[in-house]
Amino acid sequence: MRPRWFGATGRRVPAIDLEGALVLDSVADVAALESAHANGTPVVVRASDAAGVKAALARPEVSCVLVDDAGLLGLDLPELTYG
Repeated sequence: MRPRWFGATGRRVPAIDLEGALVLDSVADVAALESAHANGTPVVVRASDAAGVKAALARPEVSCVLVDDAGLLGLDLPELTYG
């Protein structure tokens, strides 16, 4: 698969990917998370702050977190998780 640039971020992503992820605004719906995971569906969660990122990544069903603030891309995840 040929990668493409993800805007001006310097990151490369697949040019084509398969639709089908479950996209949620939070991890509150545990049943939906568990069902998607059991069915092999990737789970993507939106987060607007560091606490939201931490909460989403604490769930083993979550594949990826989408953020609306570029500053969150630089979070130190081990520090955020383990202090």
